[in-house]
Amino acid sequence: MNYLAHSFLSFTDGQIVGQFLEDFIRNRDRFSFPKEIQDGITLHRAIDTFTDSHPAIHEAKKVFAPLVRLYAGAFVDVSMDHFVARDLSLNSLAEWKAHSLHVYNVLNAHEQWLPENFKKILVKMEQDDWLYNYREDWGIKFSIQNVLNKAKYLDKDIPVFEAFLKNKDLFQQCYDDFFPDLLAHAKGINTLLQLEN
Repeated sequence: MNYLAHSFLSFTDGQIVGQFLEDFIRNRDRFSFPKEIQDGITLHRAIDTFTDSHPAIHEAKKVFAPLVRLYAGAFVDVSMDHFVARDLSLNSLAEWKAHSLHVYNVLNAHEQWLPENFKKILVKMEQDDWLYNYREDWGIKFSIQNVLNKAKYLDKDIPVFEAFLKNKDLFQQCYDDFFPDLLAHAKGINTLLQLEN
């Protein structure tokens, strides 16, 4: 899962911060944060582990694997955010917009905990409202290109976005089969985390 799903599958503001931090910190540094942020880091990892093992995600990866091999998972993560953003059973459009603004506000309010490399990303994320605009094809195209640009061993012109568009119905089905399971799993992990407090 990518930024939007991780933010949506957070149950406190501290967890939002931890979910965003997880990809930007060393494992040994995780215990230097307040407990609620640590819970977000734990939740992020649990979400990633569950996602990687789900049969629907394995099916979705088959679309990208011939193009990008081991990077298929990263492109599936980005793709799933498109369907999260368009899922009006989770939130209305107005609620998705409010969610995006809330996440940016929370992250900015916790700036002291954010590493410098993530602060730079956050500025761009907020300016272009990535979280809300994942619902648009151009928003996902932008995110897919970002992954291509960062990948060391991939040609920047691989037609990943074209593969996404061509297989959108398949990805929608994979999302429908997967996300309710992930939501239930995240709620279960959150319950365990709250019992520890």
